[in-house]
Amino acid sequence: MVKHAEGISKGKWALPGGWINYNESIDDAASRLLKALTGVSNIYLEQLRAFGDLNRYPERRVITVAYFALVKPENYSLHPGFTASDAKWFDIQRVPKTPYDHKEILDFGFAHLKHKVRHEPIGFNLLPQKFTLLGLQELYEAILGKPLDKSNFRRKLMKMNLLVPCKEKQKDVSHRAAALYSFDKKIYDRLLKDEFNFEL
Repeated sequence: MVKHAEGISKGKWALPGGWINYNESIDDAASRLLKALTGVSNIYLEQLRAFGDLNRYPERRVITVAYFALVKPENYSLHPGFTASDAKWFDIQRVPKTPYDHKEILDFGFAHLKHKVRHEPIGFNLLPQKFTLLGLQELYEAILGKPLDKSNFRRKLMKMNLLVPCKEKQKDVSHRAAALYSFDKKIYDRLLKDEFNFEL
């Protein structure tokens, strides 16, 4: 999120955003504004939804096209700029009060992520190339906001044949080293053609 440095919401934390130029596409505008406000660039942005309630912005009719991306925060340094005085990652459960309908956008985006992660293996994007089954389960529990049964979770995953054993174990850990796995995207792409369901 970014802290507005000017305008009617000055001093408030909000989702990064701004006005589109007449000579650019909405995709280009999203990438430009994200970089200008936070310093984050070169990431894949996916369109979430348009938000256009009549009174969502006090001064005029404004329609927002929201985007989302799955990134590892540690891979990106935030550098506020343009109309932002600060930029910061927030825990979704500890988001400060936001202006306009930004809470609605956040809530919709998080609900969309929860649904999407149950039907597509998008959570793998947030894992290292080699990961443990516990690390994978903890990621899904964090996104879904609830504990998952360990044996049931692992049984479903192994039945899908999406995980490839690396024939390696963790190194330099204080507990019993766990086996490492990687994700086979080729198998997933092939199963998608057969209307495969990733439901967990």
